[in-house]
Amino acid sequence: MTQLDGIQVCVFDAYGTLFDVHAAAAALKQEIGPKADQLSATWRTKQLEYTWLRSLMSAYKPFWDVTQDGLDYALEEAGLLDHADLRQKLLDLYFKLAAYQEVPDMLTRLRAKGLKTAILSNGSMDMLNGAVDSAGIGDRLDAILSVEMVGIFKPDPRVYQLVTDHFDLPDRSSVAFMSSNGWDASGAAYYGFQTVWVNRFGKPWERLEGSPKAVLTTLDSLPDLIAS
Repeated sequence: MTQLDGIQVCVFDAYGTLFDVHAAAAALKQEIGPKADQLSATWRTKQLEYTWLRSLMSAYKPFWDVTQDGLDYALEEAGLLDHADLRQKLLDLYFKLAAYQEVPDMLTRLRAKGLKTAILSNGSMDMLNGAVDSAGIGDRLDAILSVEMVGIFKPDPRVYQLVTDHFDLPDRSSVAFMSSNGWDASGAAYYGFQTVWVNRFGKPWERLEGSPKAVLTTLDSLPDLIAS
């Protein structure tokens, strides 16, 4: 088993890594109907695409706004744009996204090893605080860091620098960074973090610079990868 040595801080992407981004649509599957899975997938795709495009365009706006734009696109594609009640219900649920089952215990085990833990996310602070509170994991985190602090989205290096600045870490390799998004894991590895790709969805690896030190399908075994 690949070991990550010299780690001081374990940092997690939020959406898709700690929290199930498809939980909102799944909770309203009967109300949405047969297009529920399609709507959720399109919503997530456009949400991510808009972060990349806005970064390239130097047209940043908060992730909450981007999330609404992505949902509006997905609702229109599914022929549900006029369902205002459904739209609001989906948005409300995004503040209460379920954490993956293994997350609370995994964070507890990391902290028992003397490691600091944090979230680094595109998400707006109010979104992240809502999800963390709903999942009941706030007492297991040392920091919640949002791209709001720099006004640009991942994988811009200034986002990953938020971690090294916050924890005053001169050595980037003392950070273990976990993401379910291959492009995010790549960006963090290229920045200098020791990266774990949480490949929850059985995707092939991205054709980008920066490679993960390890690949997992869930976060269950992560504490075992961090050398004591």
